[in-house]
Amino acid sequence: QVQLVESGGGLVQAGGSLRLSCAASGRTSSSYAMGWFRQAPGKERVFVATINRSGGSTGYADSVKGRFTISRDNAKNTVYLQMNSLKPEDTAVYYCAARGASGGYDFWGQGTHVTVSS
Repeated sequence: QVQLVESGGGLVQAGGSLRLSCAASGRTSSSYAMGWFRQAPGKERVFVATINRSGGSTGYADSVKGRFTISRDNAKNTVYLQMNSLKPEDTAVYYCAARGASGGYDFWGQGTHVTVSS
């Protein structure tokens, strides 16, 4: 198993940037493909970005493509989400998750809040 802890959320003005981090402990995060998801108030949790185990392949939701970048440092067991050109509609709780042997995202962090003011 792996335990995930997100950090880096906060309040930022529209157009600003934030970098979220997801630190893994337990089984090393390099064993897992990783993803970021977000849940806005009153809405369902949705996919944001994913990265494979080596970091060589990434994928993004259309809503963040060109603005967000997912990356990982396997030596530090950490996955990042660099968020640029933030918009008020990016306001949400952001979660990182690890894809387990089942093929689904089996392990989740507790989330970090991001608020973008207009």
